[in-house]
Amino acid sequence: MSERSAQAQAEVQALRVHVTGVVQGVGFRPFVYTLAQRLALTGWVRNTAGAVEIEVEGAPESLQAFVERLSRDAPPLARIDRITSNPSAPSELADFAILESQPDERSFQPISPDVGICPDCLRELFDPADRRFRYPFTNCTNCGPRFTIITGIPYDRPNTTMRTFELCAACEAEYRDPADRRFHAQPVACPECGPRLWLEAGGTESLTGEEALQAARRMLADGAIVAVKGLGGFHLAVDALNATAVERLRQRKLRIDKAFALILPDLEAVERHCLLGEVERSLLGSWARPIVICRRRTESTIAASVAPGQDTLGVMLPYTPLHHLLIEPEAGFPEALVLTSGNLSEEPIDTDNDQARRSLHSLADAFLMHDRPIHVRCDDSVVRAFEGMVYPLRRSRGYAPYPVQLPWAPPSILGAGPELKNTFCLTRESYAFLSPHIGDLENFETLESYQDGVAHMEKLFRVRPEAIAFDLHPDYLATRYAQERAQSEGLPMIGVQHHHAHVAAAMIEHGLPLEARVIGVALDGTGYGTDGTIWGGEILLAGYAEFERLGHLRTVSMPGGEAAVRQPWRMALSWLRAAGLSWEDDLECVQAAGEQGLTAMAAMLDGNSPLAAMQPRTSSMGRLFDAAASLAGLRQQVNYEAQAAIEFEARIDPAESGHYLLDLASDGEIDPAPAFRQLVEDRRAGVSPGVIAARFHRGVSLAVLEACTRARTLHSVTAVVLSGGVWQNVALLEMTVPGLRERGFEVLLHRKVPANDGGVSLGQVAVAAARLVAS
Repeated sequence: MSERSAQAQAEVQALRVHVTGVVQGVGFRPFVYTLAQRLALTGWVRNTAGAVEIEVEGAPESLQAFVERLSRDAPPLARIDRITSNPSAPSELADFAILESQPDERSFQPISPDVGICPDCLRELFDPADRRFRYPFTNCTNCGPRFTIITGIPYDRPNTTMRTFELCAACEAEYRDPADRRFHAQPVACPECGPRLWLEAGGTESLTGEEALQAARRMLADGAIVAVKGLGGFHLAVDALNATAVERLRQRKLRIDKAFALILPDLEAVERHCLLGEVERSLLGSWARPIVICRRRTESTIAASVAPGQDTLGVMLPYTPLHHLLIEPEAGFPEALVLTSGNLSEEPIDTDNDQARRSLHSLADAFLMHDRPIHVRCDDSVVRAFEGMVYPLRRSRGYAPYPVQLPWAPPSILGAGPELKNTFCLTRESYAFLSPHIGDLENFETLESYQDGVAHMEKLFRVRPEAIAFDLHPDYLATRYAQERAQSEGLPMIGVQHHHAHVAAAMIEHGLPLEARVIGVALDGTGYGTDGTIWGGEILLAGYAEFERLGHLRTVSMPGGEAAVRQPWRMALSWLRAAGLSWEDDLECVQAAGEQGLTAMAAMLDGNSPLAAMQPRTSSMGRLFDAAASLAGLRQQVNYEAQAAIEFEARIDPAESGHYLLDLASDGEIDPAPAFRQLVEDRRAGVSPGVIAARFHRGVSLAVLEACTRARTLHSVTAVVLSGGVWQNVALLEMTVPGLRERGFEVLLHRKVPANDGGVSLGQVAVAAARLVAS
């Protein structure tokens, strides 16, 4: 060996690099390959079940640049949590290679959610010269299905529902070419070898491919309802500008008033119907492609029956090639389609073709189907913008199962979640994996979906829970599941109070340390309290492990129990009685009760009667808003959760700056009786519902400010968490958050999980983890 070559060899160094995070199924290995070639490095890269592992050797300065650029220039879908590199002995490799994945039954890693179509694939979709022209299942390493098709790890084609589709020669060449953006894109397909599209009407397959697509579009233009199989389940589509067609869908789906989601072809179309800010535009065009709640333009031609009683619309842009083709702008075709979950009300979204045929045949006039199996059910995510950032309302497709980073590494815990808007949560090391939105656990079908989801995510992330956390409510199906499983497996059972979990979830989101304490303002409709009453208007001094109830909304009777949720006039009468006001016939709530109802209500609210003693008692802010909406004459009966409060918010007169008075007692109790006296006086004086709504919201906001100020004085805590479903009320947020900041508080809002019950499971595992550490 010459002296020069020996010197060159001496300069060659090697590194063993491990990269953890969401780095599989996102084009990370091709990126590493290309980066190594550009820097004249040799070695290899491979997936393991727990990381991407790299062996790389070359000049020291090139190795340093390689490690720096791994995170700086990573593919857009990658989320890197850690990069570790250690010196190793050079192997004198001649080139850089991508090795086969290495299974490891003990390891795990985060999985990418499903991703909206990328610009390159979209360009190919509409390029007549491309071999994937108008192919509804086009994808690459930068987009397409991920979580909904994966059956196991590592993320390779045999561990997905694409394993039955054998690649054609052209796709195989792309899949094997490290320089191609479809290199190891597991869902890669084309018209020759991939999933196919067809239309069924009357129970038989009638058309395939482009003919099926165009026939479905003609049916939609004519007012028909078409069931469309998407990424995470079936949708029901109908012309959103056709009021008759929308009403027909409502009748068939048994969905009386709850708003429908919309899909429009592009931002320009959305702007014609909605008022958009920069954040809304950014969210609509993001990889996640969520449903974004936007303010409706008064001149919009979308049928009012799409979102009755509301001043907003939930809109999304196409996120799959099929959606782009389905909503493609054309003269005579609707500019907007309703795209709502394909199920009967309160049942899980359908994912299987045969199941959809059975359950949706009475809802849909036709089925636009394909044969790519869906392994994981996944609804659309819902978000809105607040203070220039995302404010999640439902965390599902596009976000799940991205983990939330924990500020410490607890034992593996299962958080079973609540009953309404259920999600569950699994922890492993410093990751908290939340399930996609499951829905309300009120029937066997949803419970079965829940149990399947728990089993799949435990397998996927190789989690064996060492403890199970659950809501204190003894009748919740998730609580029963948790207790029965914990008993059968001999695991610790950790009950977590509902509103404590709400606050703890936000604490985790913001990475607060184990010893942190906050003022938690947990406002919602229902949560089982430690005293056996129904809480929901809570001021808490909260740490992770424990909490103290500093104050709460005054507790009143909830006459008829669950009937009071469906009939707001019941809570209106209860609050009238609590405020010392008589039930006069000029009030709509009294008229709604009728003579028999008033007689029954009098018995339920007579403090000395056995019937009154049987009525549940509540401090719920959600029920307070129901009562106010009823007294304002807006809503006496509801057919979906929080309908009265949503419509009450929509009626706020923005020009009104007055407020009603809610008293704050020395013991922390918040009494709205004065507010109801003022409200009734205004109602009888002919004050508009919009002014009443504004005054009531501002009164609640001021009461929150006073309660937080009292808590700070007593306990010297300045951080305030706003959590619970009532904080989905953006008007209330806009009144409260600036006021808290003006008083010197640090305000912690939800940005990763919903403020509603969709985030409770994260809080459950946070509380359970802290208690396990303390024990």
